[in-house]
Amino acid sequence: MRNKRIIVTGGCGFIGSALVRHLCRQGCEVLVIDKMTYAGNEESLKEVEGRYTLLKADICDGPKMDDAFEGFKPDTIFHLAAESHVDRSIDGPGEFIKTNIVGTATLLQSALKWWRKNPTFVFQHISTDEVYGTLGESGFFTETTPYSPHSPYSASKASSDHLVRAWHDTYGLPVLITNCSNNYGPYHFPEKLIPLIILNCLEEKPLPVYGKGANVRDWLYVDDHVKALCLVNEKGVSGQTYNVGGHNERTNLEVVKTVCAILDELRPRAAGAYQDLITYVADRPGHDLRYAIDPTKLMNDLGWRPEENFETGIRKTVQWYLANEWWWRPIHEGKYSGQRLGQSPQ
Repeated sequence: MRNKRIIVTGGCGFIGSALVRHLCRQGCEVLVIDKMTYAGNEESLKEVEGRYTLLKADICDGPKMDDAFEGFKPDTIFHLAAESHVDRSIDGPGEFIKTNIVGTATLLQSALKWWRKNPTFVFQHISTDEVYGTLGESGFFTETTPYSPHSPYSASKASSDHLVRAWHDTYGLPVLITNCSNNYGPYHFPEKLIPLIILNCLEEKPLPVYGKGANVRDWLYVDDHVKALCLVNEKGVSGQTYNVGGHNERTNLEVVKTVCAILDELRPRAAGAYQDLITYVADRPGHDLRYAIDPTKLMNDLGWRPEENFETGIRKTVQWYLANEWWWRPIHEGKYSGQRLGQSPQ
């Protein structure tokens, strides 16, 4: 990736900022395009300050996207800008439809204009395993699994995936698509399960677990995901999809108990164990039972291997939150303090 000119949409978000940090260390010239919604935080890029350019813009703004391509002259784009939280999509699906569907279509049109002048350009779209729906107790999602989204969020991401493929099949735009399992790691906005549990533990708040905590997710350390994205960009075949997963399936309850056990060791409570704070709450509407990714294609065709398993990755994550209160405290006191979202359909 060295010396490439790269646009990263959503580059101030969780996965986007991890990618930008990685690309900057690799010597790339990076333009970050971010609308700076509640989840966008330029503090997540403090480690590479001065080594990227930030354009605060909405990907739904076609003229601004046209200008960004013409002005920056990218070799490739990583498209991560998206509304991404299932619970928020239940409360307000309109923003998900606008950003994830209309925004992607707008960006594709700008990319198409640029590619017609610069035929080596590649559009890389980053998506989710949630487009595939839900699994039973066995089996895995593969690149050929039929789409069956169940939430406004996953439906909007499925739509964006189809749009990217349509621009490839109809117009010839070179595209790459990746669908990943649940990411975790540093700089994760605290509405998501793992950072929410960590911060609730530190503040002696209840640890909310949906239903019986039996829903299963396949967990992927964010830096492993970023390295997979770069590998796909370098070696992937245009028009192809690559699934990215860590083979780290855990029930939500297992995840919560693991975080509690690590904190019991690293920062014990004055009295009792953190697990005592677990509180079972009403389940999320339409909650998918199980996600699990089969990354065989990515591993066999491109040679990717994750460097972290769940045990090593979750320990690193907890340690990071303990050491970086400067990052999460302003968010917790301002943008989001841990309240429940998405309790009932609108």
